[in-house]
Amino acid sequence: MTTSYAGNQTIRHELTFLNVFRVIQALVYVGLAFTPLGLGWFQLGSLHFAGYVVTLYLLFALLSLALNRRSMGSVTLAVSAALVVDIAAAVLAISAMDDTRIGISMMLAVNLCAGALILPLRLSSFFAALATVGILGHTFLQASHGGPGDRDLLESALFCLAYFAATTLCHVLGRQLRATEALAEQRSTDLANMAQVNELIIRRMKTGVLLVDDANRIHQINESAWMLLGNPGADQRDLGQLAPELSRRLYHWMTSGKLDETATQLADGVPEVVPRFSRLAPNDDSHVLIFLDDTSLLSRRAEELTLTSLGRLSASIAHEIRNPLAAIRYSAQLLAESKSMDQTDQRMVEIINNHCIRLNEIIENILQLSRRERSRPETLDLGNWAQHFVAEYSEGNDLGADSLRVVATTGAPVTAVADPQQLQQVVWNLVQNALRYGRLPGEPARVMVVARAGEHGVPILEVIDRGPGIVPKVAAQIFEPFYTTNEYGTGLGLYLARQMSEANQAALEYVRVAGGGSCFRLILTPATGSK
Repeated sequence: MTTSYAGNQTIRHELTFLNVFRVIQALVYVGLAFTPLGLGWFQLGSLHFAGYVVTLYLLFALLSLALNRRSMGSVTLAVSAALVVDIAAAVLAISAMDDTRIGISMMLAVNLCAGALILPLRLSSFFAALATVGILGHTFLQASHGGPGDRDLLESALFCLAYFAATTLCHVLGRQLRATEALAEQRSTDLANMAQVNELIIRRMKTGVLLVDDANRIHQINESAWMLLGNPGADQRDLGQLAPELSRRLYHWMTSGKLDETATQLADGVPEVVPRFSRLAPNDDSHVLIFLDDTSLLSRRAEELTLTSLGRLSASIAHEIRNPLAAIRYSAQLLAESKSMDQTDQRMVEIINNHCIRLNEIIENILQLSRRERSRPETLDLGNWAQHFVAEYSEGNDLGADSLRVVATTGAPVTAVADPQQLQQVVWNLVQNALRYGRLPGEPARVMVVARAGEHGVPILEVIDRGPGIVPKVAAQIFEPFYTTNEYGTGLGLYLARQMSEANQAALEYVRVAGGGSCFRLILTPATGSK
């Protein structure tokens, strides 16, 4: 579209030039026909005839100039019709003012050349031939009546030859000019698009980027750098005032060439950064690029790599522990069947079995962490699913005095997309924790599994208990791996629950319940077409 627009602009300029030149040409004809100076230079064949020709041609030239913009709708037709009039007016003007035939013939060449810039080669050659017929026809007609001689015929022939050569040359030059302009416009568009892409990439980079001149003034700054500098105002551009420590390090680097790689905080409430500096050109200190590496991002990446490596190592160790652990537990079970053991030995065997069970849970969690199986989502009715889950959990686990019940909204069913097996593992883990920790001292646990629709129909599944709740300091870390407040806990249960939730495009969060208790809220993906 940009290339087409540029081509139309070029054609409009060429058409404007042709129309303006036609007006000047008509004014020259009028001057030759009517001014006293022109009348003294040559003799008119017929004053009245010449006056009519030049007057009509001047009116046509002015009309063409006035309709210049409208002619762009059918430019080929407009230029063709105008050239026909130009050729006819030139031939008639030569007939009326024979002494000016050389000047008029030369001016007609400009019309033909300007038309050749716009028209196709065949059409521009046709008008060159039409002008040739007109000029030569007039010359032969005069020669048959005893007018000019062979010299005039030679001049007319040379003019006609020049018409063909000039129109062909102008057409080729015009085509090359348009191709060059189209290429330049395309390159300009590509460069503009590339600049926008580069600007977007720099603006969205996690690394802060600043461009500072030799006067310590900031010229460019991306979003990350703006946040790492404490969200300064748009008019604050002096680096020394915004970040004195960063300005000091920049001066130290420029004077000594040494880089201070210790982390520093540039504003209150923002992460620490490690600044790096780079010149835009070698030995040019007029502009310097400053890169601010967020240490929290680096720490998070290092933690992810550590967790990945630790998960693989733990999985391999867990496989090796599993067989000896099974042998220990089997041996303890055989010892428990012995009738000759006293109560002290039986207590020891019970302790061995309990710790074997705990170790087996740890191994299962670690193996589950390393597998990270791909989810197989299905469309689920959360109300029915919660009913089946509670019934199945109650059958497989002795709740005793504890209570576990379902609260589901009535009316339209709440549907969600999730892997039913992974969802069951997540909710089973949450219910297990609620029954274990979500109780007041000396009272049974009261746990609810709530299936409801949130704002905009988003499906929500909640596990709520009426226990003491979780203090904010601990709540901020409960989803971190290996974090636990129980001496017998592994610290992997909630971490695995969040990982499986994210694998199902769901979000797991902790919400403190007013009046006491805890709520683990699972925000699921709505089914297609559900509201």
